[in-house]
Amino acid sequence: MLVFASICPHPPIILPEIGGAELVKVQRTVEAMKKLAKIFEKANPEKVVIISPHPTPGHGAQVPLFYLLKNLPDLPMEELSITFDSYKDHYEWGKKEGRKYQANPARIAFVASGDLSHRLKEEGPYGFHPAGPAFNQKLVKLIEDKDRKGVLNLDPDLIENAGECGLRSICFLFGVLDNQKYQPEILSYEGPFGVGYLVANFKIQ
Repeated sequence: MLVFASICPHPPIILPEIGGAELVKVQRTVEAMKKLAKIFEKANPEKVVIISPHPTPGHGAQVPLFYLLKNLPDLPMEELSITFDSYKDHYEWGKKEGRKYQANPARIAFVASGDLSHRLKEEGPYGFHPAGPAFNQKLVKLIEDKDRKGVLNLDPDLIENAGECGLRSICFLFGVLDNQKYQPEILSYEGPFGVGYLVANFKIQ
């Protein structure tokens, strides 16, 4: 059964050994990840499944799991990698996987790893584009509203100009949650380095 679902960012800078003094600039994200880890532990999962834009041994899984598995280091883990297929294809893929999770007697935790727009600031990795903050604001609102159709029908030009990396993971998550009662909870959102970091919990009901 599905007992936990979340969206996690994956910037290596939120790891203490990498972020160092810069960690203070992403304190909201760090604190949200710590809060999410407590929710994760309380859910008492028997396995965690994570989908990421960056396959092993990339930071897509390592960064979120640094926090989530801190007190559960031996928890079995399965990593899935996004493909070049469409956002709708990832949603349908997530639906298939979600049915398996919901039918499985084991307690499954699911994590969608990904950052939002990389174009929030001139000094960011891809410079600034007005589509960056517009995309992030719209996507966060759609997630809060449980509007999967809105997520799947975002303007392609907005997506392209935003320079995101996590949308396919999020579409997969919405597929996983299809026919599942849940309540989204935005734990934090910030973009101090020109990249949007979203931490969200989905309370499984």
